[in-house]
Amino acid sequence: MIARPFHQFLRLSPNDRSLLTRSVVLVAGARLALWVLPFNVARRLLTPATTRRSPSPSATTERIGWAVSVAKHFVPKGNCLPQALAAESLLLRFGHSVEFRIGVLKTDRDRLEAHAWVVSGGRLVVGDLTQGLSAYSPLPPLPGPKV
Repeated sequence: MIARPFHQFLRLSPNDRSLLTRSVVLVAGARLALWVLPFNVARRLLTPATTRRSPSPSATTERIGWAVSVAKHFVPKGNCLPQALAAESLLLRFGHSVEFRIGVLKTDRDRLEAHAWVVSGGRLVVGDLTQGLSAYSPLPPLPGPKV
């Protein structure tokens, strides 16, 4: 059962293996941080502490989105918020612009449901929903994390 994903992992390029490993660690770290810390503290901990950005031709926004979407399958409760935090961290580390968004939706039962997503360069990186994001009313964009 574990052999197949492991063999798939080994067949990835070294850059993709590294990116996927970082993504799993960051999604798991974000999940754990959100269980015990306020959102702003967790976000600050996951954000690169330096403004040095290291552009990488292999760490495109598309590859980062792919890695985070695969990583969520290995992290219990790795839902939209830990994924968005992990994606934001990776995008910043690799020199990409980041817009962290949260939206809310009122359900048929008069409950509020929230969803987080990340946009870079005007393109959705993580947080896509099968029914789309148009049903969610976006809150004002979150300012960049304070490091």
